[in-house]
Amino acid sequence: MAAPMVAAAVRALRWGCGAAATAPLLPRTGCLPGSRWSGNWALGTGAALGRILSVPARWSGNSSALGSLLGIPTEAPPAPLGQHPPPVATSKEEQKRLLQHRPDQPQNPKVLRIAIIGAPNAGKSTLSNQLLGRKVFPVSKKVHTTRCKARGVITHEDTQLIILDTPGLTNPLKVKRHNLEKAMLTDPWDSMKHADLVLVLVDVSDHWTRNALSKEVLKCLSQFPHIPSVLVLNKVDILKKKYLLLDIVTDLTEGIVNGKKLEVKSAFKSDSSSSAKPPLQITQASPAGNRAPGSPCWQERDAKSNPVTEEAQGPKQYRHKDLKDMKGWPKFQEIFMLAARRGEEVDTLKQYLLMQAKPGPWEFHSDVLTSQSPQEVCDNIIREKVLEYLPLEVPYGVTQVTEMWEEGECGELLIAQNLLVPRKSHMRMLIGRGGKVISKIAQEAGQDLMNAFLCDVRLKLRVEVKS
Repeated sequence: MAAPMVAAAVRALRWGCGAAATAPLLPRTGCLPGSRWSGNWALGTGAALGRILSVPARWSGNSSALGSLLGIPTEAPPAPLGQHPPPVATSKEEQKRLLQHRPDQPQNPKVLRIAIIGAPNAGKSTLSNQLLGRKVFPVSKKVHTTRCKARGVITHEDTQLIILDTPGLTNPLKVKRHNLEKAMLTDPWDSMKHADLVLVLVDVSDHWTRNALSKEVLKCLSQFPHIPSVLVLNKVDILKKKYLLLDIVTDLTEGIVNGKKLEVKSAFKSDSSSSAKPPLQITQASPAGNRAPGSPCWQERDAKSNPVTEEAQGPKQYRHKDLKDMKGWPKFQEIFMLAARRGEEVDTLKQYLLMQAKPGPWEFHSDVLTSQSPQEVCDNIIREKVLEYLPLEVPYGVTQVTEMWEEGECGELLIAQNLLVPRKSHMRMLIGRGGKVISKIAQEAGQDLMNAFLCDVRLKLRVEVKS
């Protein structure tokens, strides 16, 4: 009895000391160093982009990308949120008890359900983990790492944010090709039905897809036009030519942000003989009566000036024929730019989400971090590593079978899992020369599991060919 009590006390100590999601876990003693968040250039709508587009201001990032590009003075970032996330329960029984426990409602509770949608590999799970402050969703460079919907819970003071992490929007052909669950076709749609707000994530580092939303995303948004939507441009740190963000924003919003029509005209004529980048000249739109013909500027027309407003008509319904000619979505309320993997400007987005919460009862106890079972968290993290280390389509054929899950004498978590592969050649790839590959997978997955459960984890993996 003493060992489990000691283990629980250590978990509570580490939680109270603010263990970081990405910091190395120290074995059974002390607190984890470092703060969870850092931000040093990306921006929310309230920074440079907000000033350019005349969108209601929110917060600005420190040394924002567009702000630096346009010569706009930087402002201080928002203060980091002080609460630290709880650990994931280590047993099914404990997690079940937490999920069934009546939420510890504050006096004036507020809640917001957030669906995060986007193309596969846009960074949805990475953003979810950063918002939660602890890694509970699998992250990989390969597509379709997230195989089913799961909920993450952020509890801050009197507000609860419920993140509906979903698989990337895909089609039946890709589901069959990657041997995926059929639920991947329906889960994103189901999440939208329960959402109060939707984040549309776009990878701006992918020059093939960054200037247009996928047809699956557009179709999903068009089915739920009444749900407020926010555009989140991810991986901005990888984009070398930051001035391209202006074109990307224009394309992805159809030139409309928060109900205001935008017209972009070139502020300069580029000289093809010069290799130097010409300066961007952004000026305020002049009143219609005083504006000189052809003057270079961002021009806006307020939607409220139209004789028939959207409020009178209700949300516009988009037909399939309309979506064919659309590259973006004209109903985004806000735009954020961030680097989810590095945690830059994630806190800015989190502050915004907390402010969007509406009065309503909490769905979960404040000690709940995710709706997933401990075994699901474990399976996802191990699968993430398998995806990283195996080439091409090979990892999608791996089946995971948990053989042991129990608490050791000193309170550590003992896990043994079999990885079943269809061919011997796959088994050799997964084991690696001298067992190096499977050892790396076990080591890295074990470290992530320790950070999720905030206790010592001993993970053993065995590879077999399916019978």
